[in-house]
Amino acid sequence: MPDTGRNLPDVANSRAGPIPRVMMQQLEHVVAQVGNIILGKERQIRLAIACLLARGHLLIEDLPGVGKTMLAHALATSLGLGFQRIQFTSDLLPADIIGVSIFNRENSGFQFHAGPIFHQVILADEVNRATPKAQSALLEAMEEHQVTAEGETRRLPHPFFVIATQNPSYQVGTFPLPESQLDRFLMRIHLGYPNSEAERALLQGEDRRDLLAALKPSMIAAELIQLQQRAQQIHASSALLDYVQALVTHTRRTADYVNGLSPRAALALLHAARAWALMSGRGHVVPEDVQAVLPGVVGHRLAPAGEVSRVNSADIAAHLVKQVAIP
Repeated sequence: MPDTGRNLPDVANSRAGPIPRVMMQQLEHVVAQVGNIILGKERQIRLAIACLLARGHLLIEDLPGVGKTMLAHALATSLGLGFQRIQFTSDLLPADIIGVSIFNRENSGFQFHAGPIFHQVILADEVNRATPKAQSALLEAMEEHQVTAEGETRRLPHPFFVIATQNPSYQVGTFPLPESQLDRFLMRIHLGYPNSEAERALLQGEDRRDLLAALKPSMIAAELIQLQQRAQQIHASSALLDYVQALVTHTRRTADYVNGLSPRAALALLHAARAWALMSGRGHVVPEDVQAVLPGVVGHRLAPAGEVSRVNSADIAAHLVKQVAIP
């Protein structure tokens, strides 16, 4: 892609001043740690971290056995967050996720027993193997960071992330995620097969489960919250906002897609681009940041009109970038 940074004002720092070196070191250490477990997937790791820095939820879609679950676990551990896995199955009930009230004989009343949703990082493993009723139990938690059970609203921990994995929809025993739930995920990524060099290192190296068990946090939750706040302060110029709006407006006016991008998607694109800029050590967003996160942000939101064959996120984003000129 062409170098377009010269089209924007040269703002070297964020609105809160220069990005501290210690923050960049922490982020690079997280990338290196996770990359030591998930080999040959640095870009996907960086996208996943950017998604969390943007306070978004992450969807990882791919074939079984490529490291989706391990990536989620490695991210949670490296970021110093409490982790809980929920295995989604066809018989999973909403109460299995949120919790249930059980009668307590000692005080002759019902006592709420919190479900696994009350953790900082939730791995919704194979989320599309559960029924829509169970899937919907995540909606309020993902959007409002709270759950309502038996007439009472309970706040979830802070920070709170859902990292969901799903198998391709053409595989047996899957239920498609409704559009409303897909839209709650700020980003969707694919891991894919490792290259031959990474796979050889995987075959010759130590068991990834042993490496995961030995993984140490690179930061604590409070430091992650500081990074999230810093990402929100990354400068986005008027020219950059023009570009984001141009991309979104094009999807609404063209006949290429079933539906255009929503205002939530526009905000997700901007937030993800700010996080990518932070991870690149810059205090301002350039068009390349938007283009870098575009496949992950729009791939699960845009459905090509009249297309029968499967189109991947990279192709959708590449087509969009080609159609929309930088203002």
